Amino acid sequence: MDARFRALVAPATARIRHWVLSAFPRGQSGIDYDHPAGDPGLFGPDSVTWRIHADFPGMLSGGLCALMLQTLHPRALAGVWDHSNFREDLVGRLRRTTAFVAGTTYAGRAEAERLVARVATIHARVHGVLPDGRRYAAADPDLLTWVHVTESYGFLQGYRRYCPDALPAGAADRYYAEVRRIAEALGARAVPASEAAVRDYFAQVRGELACDERSREVLAVLSRIRLPVPAAGLSRALFLGAGAALLPAWAPAMLGRGALRRVRDAAAARTLRGLGPLFRAALDDGVAQRACRRVGVDPAHLHRWPGRSAASAVQASVRR
Repeated sequence: MDARFRALVAPATARIRHWVLSAFPRGQSGIDYDHPAGDPGLFGPDSVTWRIHADFPGMLSGGLCALMLQTLHPRALAGVWDHSNFREDLVGRLRRTTAFVAGTTYAGRAEAERLVARVATIHARVHGVLPDGRRYAAADPDLLTWVHVTESYGFLQGYRRYCPDALPAGAADRYYAEVRRIAEALGARAVPASEAAVRDYFAQVRGELACDERSREVLAVLSRIRLPVPAAGLSRALFLGAGAALLPAWAPAMLGRGALRRVRDAAAARTLRGLGPLFRAALDDGVAQRACRRVGVDPAHLHRWPGRSAASAVQASVRR
């Protein structure tokens, strides 16, 4: 990034950096991103996944989009309702999810596989019965697929909407083909591996979705989330609105987001899009950059797209 631009925006990027590191402190997850040298992990520096997951605004807004969608699946929501303290510690839940995604994306293979195994062990303990008598289990392959698809959809749409770099043709399919390996390692099945497959999946699952009393309570908790940063209310409105702007076309009405709220969501999206370059300047030394150094690659590589054809990239990802 141009040195003159950095100097011009230094006060703003310093505030953004303080904001982000206050909300998501580094070094608390215990994940090793620096060793072993040369280990590309589960994806590697030429993957679409490394590029998309390096964009903080897209990842946070995309994660919030996924949380909104996940409130619509009664059996998936039941695990959160019955087995977590989301009312008191939603920020902690966001931090744990962020650490898992970052670790499985950028850590070495053994470390990433350890994280997957730990989450699978937690899932095995989460099960119960809905008020209507239906049983649920966090390890249910269908529920794992739902959670994975909502997250990967949100992250991809967040990158598209808020990252200064354009997403090349074919990269979306390659992304879905890559990241499904995490869901499959956790036990998911029939995981969509392309953008068209994700659209079909949403169409198929919509009959199971509903915005009920539990959904509305979780959404209310989310709407009051207090990030431990200055101007917490403004930060919350910005990222929640920007996350809601990523929802698929059928979801806002189901979630009760009326016309005025959608106008506010669109305004938040425009604001976050404009702030994208500042976030990049403020957060140029995170885990993605550490992973690049571990494999001997210039971190600027994250902002360059591989030259091979999209078709061959997708085929290679599917074969792996």
